[in-house]
Amino acid sequence: MKESFTIVVDTSCDLNPDYIKEHGIEFMPIPFTLDDKEHKQGHWQKISGAEFYDALKNGSVAKTAQTNPDAFVTAFTEYAEKGRDVLYLILSSGLSTTFQNSQIALKDVKKSYPDCNIFPIDSISATSYNSMLAVIAVQKRAEGLSAEQTAAYLEEVKHRILGHFTVDDLMFLHRGGRLSKLSAIGGSLLGVKPILNIQPDGTLKLKGKARGREAALKLMVSQLECCINPDTTLDTIVICHADCEKDAEKLREMVKSTVKVNHIEIVMMGPVIGAHLGPGAVAFSYEAAVTREEYEKG
Repeated sequence: MKESFTIVVDTSCDLNPDYIKEHGIEFMPIPFTLDDKEHKQGHWQKISGAEFYDALKNGSVAKTAQTNPDAFVTAFTEYAEKGRDVLYLILSSGLSTTFQNSQIALKDVKKSYPDCNIFPIDSISATSYNSMLAVIAVQKRAEGLSAEQTAAYLEEVKHRILGHFTVDDLMFLHRGGRLSKLSAIGGSLLGVKPILNIQPDGTLKLKGKARGREAALKLMVSQLECCINPDTTLDTIVICHADCEKDAEKLREMVKSTVKVNHIEIVMMGPVIGAHLGPGAVAFSYEAAVTREEYEKG
């Protein structure tokens, strides 16, 4: 059956390849470089996840760039020419100028195609958070909502997509400008594992610290328990990992023993976010009973 509209995500969104194929989701690649070699094709087209994270462990340097307006103009023009309705989930404007570039491009494309139905969404999110939004978009499309109606729903629900993540090596956060070198070195020596989340404005914030990996995972799960109603059964939780599947599976078991959930999806974290969090990062996200702003206020 032909879908009523096309769901497009950029490569800051981590989804299972089978899920992508099943639901006809399309990708807009965010370029990244590994040791100055550019990769424009998106998720693992020229390099596997294991190879990417092994390279980082061995000292290779990965960097990411924004999707520029010209790339958006090309994609949006193609959709408009074919008369395709499109909902497009984009990396947080608090972490990248990619969303702003999409707005510039859409304004340009609408000069020639004023009636095009293309709806870029600032996800104020990344990785597993974006995965949750994509899952919700698929559900709403299946319920019969149009691209415009689904976009409006996501603009509301995105503020209730909460999550938490931890990293294995603090130096990756330092290189990304998220942590001072002194704190990164000190924390690494002490075995400190930070717990972070994405703020209401789409930026990152340190929410806590734990001594050791096990304690970090437990702290992440305790934060989940605070954000949902006790009698609620969550539909989906997405766990993303940077080549540390055993820790992701351990987190899944912790979550299952703490809250009621129908489905927990584990996926590999892509290079766009993995470049900044480093090997061993683990993130999970869910639709909460509270908004991010309410959560931050306690």
